[in-house]
Amino acid sequence: MKRHDQQRKPEWLKQRLLAGDQFAGTRRLLADLRLNTVCRSAKCPNLQECWSNGTATFMLLGSICTRNCRFCAVNKSEGPLVPDPHEPESIALAIKTMRLRHAVLTSVNRDDLPDGGSAHWVAVISAIRNANPDISIECLIPDFDGVEEHADRVFAKRPEVLNHNIETVPSLYAGVRPQADYRRSLGLLERAKRDFRLCTKSGMMVGMGETFEEVRNALADLADIGCDIVTIGQYLQPGEAYLPVERYVAPDEFEAYRREALALGFRHVLSGPFVRSSYHAGEVADAGAISVDSFRLQPITP
Repeated sequence: MKRHDQQRKPEWLKQRLLAGDQFAGTRRLLADLRLNTVCRSAKCPNLQECWSNGTATFMLLGSICTRNCRFCAVNKSEGPLVPDPHEPESIALAIKTMRLRHAVLTSVNRDDLPDGGSAHWVAVISAIRNANPDISIECLIPDFDGVEEHADRVFAKRPEVLNHNIETVPSLYAGVRPQADYRRSLGLLERAKRDFRLCTKSGMMVGMGETFEEVRNALADLADIGCDIVTIGQYLQPGEAYLPVERYVAPDEFEAYRREALALGFRHVLSGPFVRSSYHAGEVADAGAISVDSFRLQPITP
C-alpha cells in the first residue's frame, strides 16, 4: 500500500503556478546580491506566490544547517562555515529595493559558532534599520542551543515580531527534531514575552502522526506562555530522504484548529494546508497585529 506522500495529492493541495515580471525581478535581485532565502532552501510550496508578490524570507548565516531535522530540506553539515560579512548590507539593500514594509528574517542553526550566530543577527537587524527606518522586522530565530545570552542579543534589538517554531507536538520530537527540545523552545518564547515584552509567534506542522488533542495541547502550551500569533500548516515531504507524510489534513480540520487557537486567546491565527511561518506575515502587520512605533500588539478582529 502506498503512503500518502506517494499518492496523488488531494485537490486542496494543488496550486496554480504563477510567474511573471515580478517573480523574475525578485529572483534576479536575490541572485545578484547572493542572498539565501528559506523559500528556496526549504523548498517552500509558496515560493512562486511570494516572489510573484515581491516578497521573500531572507535566510541568514549561509545555506547549510548544523542540525539534522528530518522534516527540513535545508542542506546539512557540521561546518565550519564562515558567515558572509557583506550579508547585512546586502539584505538591507534588497529590502530597500523591494520596498518592503515588513521584513522577515530567519537563519540556519549555527551550533558551530561560539555565539550561535547571534552577533550576525544583530548586525543584520541594525543594517536593515539604518537603511529602512520605517520598516517592521520579524525574526524567526533558532534556539541558540538554549544559551540565553545569545538569544538576548536578538531580543534586545526589539524586533516587532519574535518568532520561534515549536514545529510539532512533544511526542514526535525524537523523530522530527532530534537535536531540539520542546520545553527549551517554549522557554525561549516565554522569556521573549516576559523579560523583553516582545510580540511572540510560533508555528507547527501537522500530518506527521500527531493527534488532534496533541495539537490542541501544544496550542494551549503556547497560549499559556503568552504567545500572540500562531501558524499551522500541512507537512509536505521535501524528498525521499525525509519523513513521509502520514496524513493529508483536510481544510475543515485546519479551520477547527483555527477556532481552537482563537478560543485559547491567540491574537492572530493562520491555519491552512499551505500556511508556513512567514506566510502572509506582512498582511498580519498591515492588519494592525503589530505596531512599529510602540512594539506592542494592537487588538485585531479574528
